[in-house]
Amino acid sequence: SSGSSIKGRTKVNHMADKKMKSILQMCALVAVKHDPQLKEYYERKKDDGKNAMLVLNNVKCKIIGRVFSVIKRQTPYINTYKFAS
Repeated sequence: SSGSSIKGRTKVNHMADKKMKSILQMCALVAVKHDPQLKEYYERKKDDGKNAMLVLNNVKCKIIGRVFSVIKRQTPYINTYKFAS
């Protein structure tokens, strides 16, 4: 029985900000379509055999990291991806 759940699917905690989670989910979906860096990351992980929701969760974490770095530095976001090659 290790690794299998008998309770069914997990649910979002009642204390979570469900509105913010849904907005962040939509942000991740749009970012995967329009941001070249996150699109490449998403496709690479999907090709490695990762679950789509797992990769989207990672994209959400990357978006949050970008937001907090912009706030901490108090500067606009600079896309360094175009300078990488």
